[in-house]
Amino acid sequence: MPTAKPKYKRVVLKLSGEALRNDKTGESIDSAVLDRLAAELKAVRSLGTQVAVVVGGGNIFRGLAGAQANGTDRTTGDNMGMLATVINGLALMDRLEKHGLDVRVMTAIPMDRIAEPFIQRRATQHLERGRVVIFVAGTGNPYCTTDYASALRANEVGADIILKATKVDGIYDKDPVKHKDAKRYKKVSFAEAISKRLGVMDAEAFSLCEANRIPILVFSMNQKESVRSAIKGENIGTLVS
Repeated sequence: MPTAKPKYKRVVLKLSGEALRNDKTGESIDSAVLDRLAAELKAVRSLGTQVAVVVGGGNIFRGLAGAQANGTDRTTGDNMGMLATVINGLALMDRLEKHGLDVRVMTAIPMDRIAEPFIQRRATQHLERGRVVIFVAGTGNPYCTTDYASALRANEVGADIILKATKVDGIYDKDPVKHKDAKRYKKVSFAEAISKRLGVMDAEAFSLCEANRIPILVFSMNQKESVRSAIKGENIGTLVS
């Protein structure tokens, strides 16, 4: 029986740093999580979809929150957070390669001994040649979130959609952890997400996606084969379009 064709040709997967953490053991980067991610992305590549990943650094150091917690200057804190994304990106690259994938790490901050500089045309060429591209160091600028970096990179490489992997299975009308009667949206418009203050992404990232009509799918990374299901257009998460 032939494999169903993917709904999206090129995607940007926004992966939080916290997704790599093992909450039980306290490990910042969990080997089992990396293996599961690698298996999922390998399955996605087998469908023919081109995959870019924007990875956060919150499992190691979160810029604004970290700066506020220990009194670090905001700019310094954001720079530390961007370097944390590089650590996560290299860890993910290593595990993807062990699973047989061809990977390139591209950084917004020059560090040519360990990663390629981000160049839009080169990134696009890597994707066209079937490589998984991992974007690290955010945009290279303080005061910019990895949400904004994912929106920016998605526009630059011409992605069909941003897949935002989170700890919950979509967008709710209220916090599902605190409220048992919270209802999950299957689909919302950009205007509705703004008017209801649903907090899909930070305002700058959201505006960039809205202006360029790049949809956002918010889904749970904890569900088995969730990335593959999203690529195939199955009914998971919440679609903002």
